[in-house]
Amino acid sequence: MLFDDRRDAGRQLAERLVHLRDEDLIVVGLPRGGVPVAYEIAQALDAPLDVIVVRKLGVPYQPELAFGAIGEDDARVINDVVVAYTGLAGADMASVERREREELARRAERLRRTYPRVTLSGRTAVVVDDGIATGATARAACQVARARGAQRVVLAVPVAPRDTLAMLRDVADEVVCLELPTWFSAVGCWYRRFGQVSDAEVAELLRRAAEVASEPQPNAGDDPPTSPAG
Repeated sequence: MLFDDRRDAGRQLAERLVHLRDEDLIVVGLPRGGVPVAYEIAQALDAPLDVIVVRKLGVPYQPELAFGAIGEDDARVINDVVVAYTGLAGADMASVERREREELARRAERLRRTYPRVTLSGRTAVVVDDGIATGATARAACQVARARGAQRVVLAVPVAPRDTLAMLRDVADEVVCLELPTWFSAVGCWYRRFGQVSDAEVAELLRRAAEVASEPQPNAGDDPPTSPAG
């Protein structure tokens, strides 16, 4: 299955998550690419939208390959298999982590200045990304959701390698994925359109979601408004 774009992937994922509608939900996207997917799910399930800021720790000479990830609330994940395979030195890993921690702090501060955290305590957190490769960022995000008090964590992604997703079942109570290819190259290969998502787009989607959440809803017993006689 090829997804048209992230919005299409989010709508299809939402159809697989309808059983969660009656739970006390919050949908959290991973900036930046996971937020358009999460937005569609939040709209479909009538749930609030937030983000969990995470940063991939990329191998210096192959930055798309993650040797780990960090997240808000001091979450940290290291993939020992990738570290051993690439022969990364401790100094190189520390340098990458230091740089990414600075970027994580910058992005989190900028987002939280306008969009404070929505509480996860006692709720079901649906953690959403646009796809999974090594699983490091997804694992870090699930750890953050737990640290913030989520009673239940559901990991939802459009596509992920079968073996990687299996290894994430220890950090999520439920895992939902539309495509589980045995042979996996890159997340973008499963989208017809997979452009970069900007910080401005993330902020705009959070703004839209907040506006919808703040709109007054009619009570079930209220009569519909009538037009003035005339």
